[in-house]
Parts: sequence; C-alpha cells; structure tokens
Amino acid sequence: MCALPTIRDEKYTLTRNVVFVGFMGAGKTTLARRIARNLGLIAIDADTYFSHDVGMGPGAFMQAYGEPAFRAQETAVLRELLSREPAFISCGGGVVETPENRELLRNEFVVYLRVSADEAKARIRNYTNRPLFGDIDQAGSLEARRAPWYEEVADITLETGSRPVVALAETLAAQLVERGVLCPQPK
Repeated sequence: MCALPTIRDEKYTLTRNVVFVGFMGAGKTTLARRIARNLGLIAIDADTYFSHDVGMGPGAFMQAYGEPAFRAQETAVLRELLSREPAFISCGGGVVETPENRELLRNEFVVYLRVSADEAKARIRNYTNRPLFGDIDQAGSLEARRAPWYEEVADITLETGSRPVVALAETLAAQLVERGVLCPQPK
C-alpha cells in the first residue's frame, strides 16, 4: 500500500494507465489534466491525439468518413495510447461503443465520470465538434444507451455533478493510492 499523496511537489508513478470514460461534458479531460498536473504525471487526451494523428478532429472525421471509420480509427488510437508508459488518458464519450475498446479497457484502470445529459448540456459550450449530441432528448437517449458500457468497464465511478474538479482530483488520488495504482517515487 502506498502513502496518501499529500505533498504536491513529490513525484509519483502510475502502476498502470488510468483511463477516463463517460458522456460528453463529464469533465474527463479537465480531471485528467488536473490530477496529472497535481502529481507531476502525464495526461493525454485521446481526441487531441486523434486530431494530430489523422489531421482533423473527431467530429470532422466522422462527418467526412462516417461513424464506422471513425470508430475503427478511435480503436487504433486507443491501442497506441495504452501501449505507452502509464498515464492519465481521457477518452471520447463514445469509446465504449466498440466491443474491442471495452475489451482493451478491461485491462486498464478505468474511471467512469457519471454526468446526466442535462448537466453535460450546461457544460458544453460548442456543439459543432460533437456531432452525436444533437438535441437534449437525443443526448439523453445516447447517454442512457452507453451508461451500462461505462459501468461494465469501470473500476471507479465518480459522480461529477456540481463537484469542483479540485475535490474530484483529491478523491480520485486517494482512491488510486488505496488501490495501488498511484505510488510515490522512491527518494
């Protein structure tokens, strides 16, 4: 068992990848970046990596080539990211749509950030990059369809609701230490 992270400038290591899943607007990228910054570790946003890899964002790629081509490329990106040194990895909301991705995620430490479609709508400023969001009814149906898959792959579920990201990061860090996923580096 590792000691709880109390000193922000102490160096830590991850024993495995910590992957964030959840619906659009759940705060996956924000929380991954915050906890990584607090602990001196790496955070990678899968959608940003995807954009650099294929030369366009996920939304534009999906509109140009269709959802099946997008999901295939998303799987390739996920495989690449999971093969690297352990990091905090935030995934797109639909990563669980593909059975192969769910199988890949079962080998990682997965954090499901639960958010309702209404809460997500309040957080999302620009819908043009989110072609599957549509209207709130469509978003609610999409979130309900994906929820069992998020739960299936999750090691931890955090309700994001109105909790500040700082509190979520502290809660998650403590849980990662308890589970042996986050450890201080030996001095």
